[in-house]
Amino acid sequence: MSNINQPSGWRKATAGLAVAEQHAQAGERAAVPKAKAFVAVKRVGAHIGLKAGDMLLLDTLGAFTQAQDWEEGQRPIVWASNAYLMEHTGFSLSALKRHARRLAETGVISFKDSPNGKRWGHRDADGRIIEAYGFDLSPLSARVEEFEQLQAELRAERALCQRLKRQITVARRMIRAKIEAAFSRTLRGPWEHLSGLFEDLLDRLPRRNTASETLSRLLAWFRELQERVEVTYLKAVRVDEVVENTAESIEQVSEKTQEMGPREVNSDPHILITTQLKSVTCNRSEIEQAAGVVPNVRPEERVEKELEDCGVETRKKRGAALDLPTVMQACPEFASWARNMGGYLKDWGDLHRVAGQLRPMIGVSEHAWNLAQDRLGPQIATAALVLTFDKHCAGEVASPGGYLRGIVQKAGTGELHLERSFYGRLSGQAA
Repeated sequence: MSNINQPSGWRKATAGLAVAEQHAQAGERAAVPKAKAFVAVKRVGAHIGLKAGDMLLLDTLGAFTQAQDWEEGQRPIVWASNAYLMEHTGFSLSALKRHARRLAETGVISFKDSPNGKRWGHRDADGRIIEAYGFDLSPLSARVEEFEQLQAELRAERALCQRLKRQITVARRMIRAKIEAAFSRTLRGPWEHLSGLFEDLLDRLPRRNTASETLSRLLAWFRELQERVEVTYLKAVRVDEVVENTAESIEQVSEKTQEMGPREVNSDPHILITTQLKSVTCNRSEIEQAAGVVPNVRPEERVEKELEDCGVETRKKRGAALDLPTVMQACPEFASWARNMGGYLKDWGDLHRVAGQLRPMIGVSEHAWNLAQDRLGPQIATAALVLTFDKHCAGEVASPGGYLRGIVQKAGTGELHLERSFYGRLSGQAA
């Protein structure tokens, strides 16, 4: 069987082996406990290029040493045979040579060769090594402080990377929330372009650990896009508010005009949530028809008709007062689950589908869910289930099925004000 440890005259000299010998000489002058030396190298082993097999061989060599071998003036030299090392590591001879060479080239061990290339050694009565040739572990003692400093730097780098990842996550959520809100409210602006830029940045996110420099660049790009999206969103909201204020002014003028009519009666309920405005018919006399008053048309609908004639976007086109972004922001726990399952939710139809998929998670029966949809309509039933889901996750509702049935009962008696619950949760988050 060939021997790993050949005489220095036979072994090919490399810069790595020369450095390892220098570390060995320095280690002889140091007194470092074996446990401390091995803990230090294991914490940075992967970073300095050591493989799992290298660490296994190093552990096997370390087990052959004794405590007094690591005292000042001593060298922890291992003269275990190839057969012994192969038996305790499970390596083939070629693998054993490869791992030993890598340990030496990285400066973790050094080779001390005998004149005949054999590994052997002797200890005195106190167990101290008198003379030995083989694997020299002294470099570990010399490099403990170096390894500990490297570990501190690696720990700081990991902490920085984690902080940068958290900041990127915050920026991502802010960008996504603004873009989704803009799409939901049909705000004017380059939202398709901004959404494309956002998706491009998401594709650049690393799938594995990466250096802090790369994460810093990504964070700068995300924050730049976030600022652009927020500025665009603010401008679009202001334009929308101008249009809405104009609509309210026309509505006020219309109401004053209606107050002048002695026969005008308005008994319609105020519905905030549903997107389909259900008009309540009022009996009109033939005299009113002759006077040009359109029967069965509510004052709000008449105002919306006037707004449409003026080219102003009305509430009927924009959506209900309780919009999708409000629901998602008020119920963050549900929003997280929904996005994980359904990805980007562009409208109430997507939300209704995902809500139906998440329903069994909180124990709401299919019968209760169908009853809510039948009595409330798909949109209000969806909002009610979202609220029930989030309250159950927050520990506020113990029986989700009973809570949802309670919402249906309130709707039947006209006591349901679901929008107040959502806005109340938003106020609580801001507090």
